[in-house]
Amino acid sequence: MIEKECLSVVRKIDWESQIGRRLKLRDLHVFMTVAQRGSMAKAAEQLGVSASAVSEVISDLEHTLGIRLLDRNPQGIEPNAYGRALLKRCTAAFDELKQGINDLEFLADPGLGEVRIGCSDSIAAALQPVIERFSKLYPRIVLQICHSASPTLELPQLRDRHVDLCLVRSRKFQTDAYADLMVEVLFHEESLVVAGKQSRWATRPQIDLAELVNEPWILASSDSQVHSNLAAAFRARGLQMPRASLMTYSVHLRTSLVATGDFITALPGSILRFNPNQFSLKVLPIELPGPPWPVAVVTLKNRTLSPVVQLFVDHVRAFTTSMGAEAASEKKLA
Repeated sequence: MIEKECLSVVRKIDWESQIGRRLKLRDLHVFMTVAQRGSMAKAAEQLGVSASAVSEVISDLEHTLGIRLLDRNPQGIEPNAYGRALLKRCTAAFDELKQGINDLEFLADPGLGEVRIGCSDSIAAALQPVIERFSKLYPRIVLQICHSASPTLELPQLRDRHVDLCLVRSRKFQTDAYADLMVEVLFHEESLVVAGKQSRWATRPQIDLAELVNEPWILASSDSQVHSNLAAAFRARGLQMPRASLMTYSVHLRTSLVATGDFITALPGSILRFNPNQFSLKVLPIELPGPPWPVAVVTLKNRTLSPVVQLFVDHVRAFTTSMGAEAASEKKLA
């Protein structure tokens, strides 16, 4: 009942005379910091002001809006339904302002900027040549890779605007979870079983999957897509999944150990296709079931990309398109 009354008060407020002239960006910034840190004291420390000053700003903001935004509990402070609604809009507003500043900086100096990219370790490893070429073309544009072990459909880094784009491997792009996102599929890839070039398996023209059950495997965690493909292959043959000697998401660790030892692993095909001369690995003649995985660049629909981010997206698109054309040509020749 109280919340309904408060909501009716908010609806009656005249923006121009009561809020437009009184609401300050500084107040909203303080509110965002308190909501994110969960404490007046922590927010004050981050902002470099006193806790009483923060408390006063929050009190004035709630008075201006005529509604309580934050709830206090033993664990700290958290936004209520009204606070969460305001926080969502504040996040978008401040992000747009920051994007505007980035646009001005780019107009003043087209070679300067930053791109924040959310992706898994395996996608980052596959697109290493993209990053290398982009950095040579634009040496003063900073690429910040924000790794996530296994990106979820929610993509919180993107929706919270902590990254500019995500590079995602998924078969669920058409689900409602992506309704507010722009999805551009860059390429499709398969999972490959690989061993080191010095491995006894590297020279075998034919290998039965059953022969590899008792070999030392390095696997990604069970929630990874490559692991799912591999498990499906063993199930289809009525075989038990091999016991892993090591489980890790790290592509560097997997490729290094496989290249120099007797280990076997499964990798996304793009890692080897886009970096053909980097790894001392041999693809084994093992077919894994299931359709290829789409890999896409994902951005927010209601967020205008900065010129620098658009440059990177265009660069990734051009690279993956050219690699796809080369792969198609090789298949025709074969």
